[in-house]
Amino acid sequence: MIAKALKMIALPSLLAVAASIGSAHAQTICSNQTGTNNGFFYTFFRDSGSGCMTLGSGGNYSVNWSLGGSGNLVVGKGWATGSINRVVGYNAGVFVPGNNGYLTLYGWSTNPLVEYYVVDNWGNFTPPGNAQQLGTVNSDGGTYRIYRTQRVNAPSIIGNATFYQYWSVRTAKRATGVNNTITFRNHVNAWANVGMNLGTMNYQVMATEGFGSVGNSNVTVWQQ
Repeated sequence: MIAKALKMIALPSLLAVAASIGSAHAQTICSNQTGTNNGFFYTFFRDSGSGCMTLGSGGNYSVNWSLGGSGNLVVGKGWATGSINRVVGYNAGVFVPGNNGYLTLYGWSTNPLVEYYVVDNWGNFTPPGNAQQLGTVNSDGGTYRIYRTQRVNAPSIIGNATFYQYWSVRTAKRATGVNNTITFRNHVNAWANVGMNLGTMNYQVMATEGFGSVGNSNVTVWQQ
């Protein structure tokens, strides 16, 4: 659960070129860390199993994982400081989550400590499970269901803590291999309408998360 803007022309061919160029200068990450790469913040977290992330050019990354029955992995590229006004563009050229994985805008706030998700694609398990739905929000051509869950004495950006998770989960999975947009402000406003407020923004990434699954993804992110 742990886990300046690149202006891009919205053409899939350019994404492919960027990925191919990046492969010549790729950096592979297999241990828990955060850092910067080609002007983007990145995060890598894995608590068990195996998995590595390859950092491509600009906002591109790829990841492969095999997490056994209960391992968790969260990786992504984005920004060291999140913004509630950020409009995020991304292209998931590959997203194969296996039984349980998410493709999600992901980040944290402090005061209050909150872990948040805007989930656009997932595996056989639909997050966040049996949580009570608190509302919906229409954004970027689709509808998202809103949930709030709580983690107790769980890993966070400040160490083990108890905190809420805020969720927007799209009702229909978004397509891979095309350019998509997430207007984060729409979700922030909808969350606030049901009493789910964010604090001071920490990092914000377009993440791949896996749980007890085998999978892989290749994602490029940018700011619109």
